[in-house]
Parts: sequence; C-alpha cells; structure tokens
Amino acid sequence: MRLTKHTHATVSLHRDGRTLLIDPGTFTPDALELARDADVILVTHDHFDHFDRDAVLAALDADPELELYGPSAVIESLDGFDDRTHVVTPGDEFTAAGFAVVAYGGEHALIHPEIPQIDNIGYLVDGSVLHPGDAYLQVDAPVDTLLVPTSGPWTKMSDAIDYVRAVRPRQSVQIHDVMLSDVGTASATMFLGEQGLTGTTLLTLTVGESVTI
Repeated sequence: MRLTKHTHATVSLHRDGRTLLIDPGTFTPDALELARDADVILVTHDHFDHFDRDAVLAALDADPELELYGPSAVIESLDGFDDRTHVVTPGDEFTAAGFAVVAYGGEHALIHPEIPQIDNIGYLVDGSVLHPGDAYLQVDAPVDTLLVPTSGPWTKMSDAIDYVRAVRPRQSVQIHDVMLSDVGTASATMFLGEQGLTGTTLLTLTVGESVTI
C-alpha cells in the first residue's frame, strides 16, 4: 500500500485504485477534496482537528458511494446518511475500501481532569498500519508502521517514547504535528528516531509526501 501524510493527523492509504482516508480535520486545507476522492473515511473521534464535519457532509452528499466509519458521536452528527455511516466500537473488524480494519480504543487521552474524555477509536489497517487517534493506545497485534502523535495539549514526549517502545513497530511516522515548528519537529525526531531513545526508524513526511509500505 501507499501511505500519504497530509496536514496534522490526516493520512490516506492507497492500493489497487482505492483510497482509505483517516481523520480529515479542519487543520487540513484540502479536507473536502481528500474526502471526495476517498472510497471510505475512518474517523477516530469528533474533535475538529480530526473531523471536519462540513467537509465530510459535502463529500457524502456529492458521492453516493462514499462510506464513513467512526465512534457514535461522529455518526450521530451526520444526519441523513444512515445507510453509509457506521458506528465503530473497540474490537470491531470490518473491510473498508478493500482494507481489513480492526478497531481499538476507546478513550481520548487525558488533557486535563476538568475536561471530559471522549470516545477515541484507533484503527489497525491490514495488520500493518496503526492510526491511534488521540491516545497512546495499545494493541494485541504486531504493527509494521505506527503513526505516532508528537504534539498537542495531551501529548508528552516521555509517553510517546514509551509508546513506541511498547508497540515495537518496524517504523514510525510522525503525525499530529501541526503545532510544531521546524525546531520542534527536529526535537521529536531526536528523541523518537532510531538514534534516539526508541531504536525505531521515524519518518517525518512533508505534507503530501508518500511512502510505500
């Protein structure tokens, strides 16, 4: 498959002429275009930086074949598309755009005790690529490529290091990084990369850059 990194947490997977889009959020300027080009959309949770509701609604309206999977809060916000929107809970397994998907979760990482935690679903695609959403969630399966969040109000570098060590992927790809400057990106690479504290190759892809997995 080909993995393409878009802005922040938005990632698309491509194979055999089909596209699986994960977390088209409002930080992604071309979220609507990406959603329209996708065959299936996966959403980890309903925070705006992962779920651009207006873009998704427009894409669903434009393409009668487009389907979407996500936690209940996401699905409940998409009225009128009951036959093409599907509630996902931890442990669910399904096929989306020809990819085998297993759902893990389920709470968003703690930001602050005064901020309620919401549902967060991570997706392991084809037993290979793991998008955890906004949580350093654990899975009970080998992972080839881990999409590791590196910035945001809930992240912490020590937790990210321990997360990569626990999952033990062949490689990681930096996501959830729109808040980082060039210096911050380099710092994340220093700590999380192969020469840092994880011993794991970390790919820092530019927006629109792809890698074959």
